[in-house]
Amino acid sequence: MDLQQFNTSDMAYVREQLGLCCGAALWVERMAAQWPFATEKALVEQAEQIWHEECDETDWREAFTHHPKIGDVESLGKKFASTQHLAGNEQSGVQTATLETLQALADANHAYEARFGFIFIVCATGKSAPEMLRLLQDRLSNSQDEELAVAMGEQHKITLIR
Repeated sequence: MDLQQFNTSDMAYVREQLGLCCGAALWVERMAAQWPFATEKALVEQAEQIWHEECDETDWREAFTHHPKIGDVESLGKKFASTQHLAGNEQSGVQTATLETLQALADANHAYEARFGFIFIVCATGKSAPEMLRLLQDRLSNSQDEELAVAMGEQHKITLIR
């Protein structure tokens, strides 16, 4: 979809598409309030401004819940059916992963979620399963505040790609 198609869509569709990009309700509503957008640059600038200046930890955590866990093929197909085409492409690096790597991802995901209280968020586009596993393991040593900031930044990258 290009900007002209987006700008001429009905509001329900606009909200739906924004929600596929970012699951934070406040972000979707604030973006919808700015619609239509004069340029793609204006859209991206608004997305960034709202995400960084108007959203807070509650909104960021809400957005995280709209993602399957890295490597969790089952949840990708069930709970996240509406974004499967997006997340599946984003997580294409796990499709060729060994069972050992997938198990290590599952174990590390569990440890991460137990430590931080939210799932591991990474802009997975172009990353292999071993690379994502290494990033996950490295980020386990972050403080709560450091990791929330990193995860928030990764969510924003995903939003912009979508």
